[in-house]
Amino acid sequence: MPAVSPRARLLALCSAPVLALFAVAAFAPLPFTVAQPGSTVNVLGSDHGKQVISVSGTGTRKTAGQLRMTTILATGPDATVRVKDVVSGWFATDRAVMPHDSVYVGGTTKEIERHNTEEMRESQSSATSAALGYLHRSPRDVKVTLRLADVGGPSAGLLFSLGIVDKLDGDGRGGDLTGGRTIAGTGTIDAKGKVGAVGGVPLKTQAAKRDGATVFLVPKAECADATAELPKGLRLIPVTTLKGAVTALRALRSGGAVPQC
Repeated sequence: MPAVSPRARLLALCSAPVLALFAVAAFAPLPFTVAQPGSTVNVLGSDHGKQVISVSGTGTRKTAGQLRMTTILATGPDATVRVKDVVSGWFATDRAVMPHDSVYVGGTTKEIERHNTEEMRESQSSATSAALGYLHRSPRDVKVTLRLADVGGPSAGLLFSLGIVDKLDGDGRGGDLTGGRTIAGTGTIDAKGKVGAVGGVPLKTQAAKRDGATVFLVPKAECADATAELPKGLRLIPVTTLKGAVTALRALRSGGAVPQC
């Protein structure tokens, strides 16, 4: 048996701690969340047996087509994510690896749930204000109730606003805002109708395509993310405001010029 050189012994001694660190890292929890396409809900319809948008104080239209808000399904705030999960997520087109803090804000699971619930409540209030403001309707005369089970956060704001507009006014010319299509999208909205970015757009476009959408409304700031892995047959329309989104859908319905990413 050949003798082991001093250099070889030194390399073996030095590599042992490194290999041990890799072994520990492989099983250690990491500060990441793994997400995949989540559910979508037609805001013009019902969710868990209740209408998503209910209006009182004025008449509403019977709508055709769908406006589907989209979600991502992420590992829970207390879930353990390891190296193998991160590596496999990086190479999968139907999953995404994101920093834990970019998905969950807060410490405990209950704190995170309260935060997401509050964001959803604020989003619903802003969406209602934006829609009624766009239609020049007074909130004193028109009461809107929004219900969406098991979904938190602010990313349904744009679709809520569009749903309210469609139920009350359609395209403003006697037709449906959707033109009978299944339209999906995402985006926050403030009370003045400004649309904001949300994150997770590539996964949401996959969810939209899976559930029959042919058009996807995306915050303009996230066009690059949306086009990177866009499902075939799904058309992107970038938006920055509620007014712009309504104008784009009207143009889509009539065959006019529609914004593109």
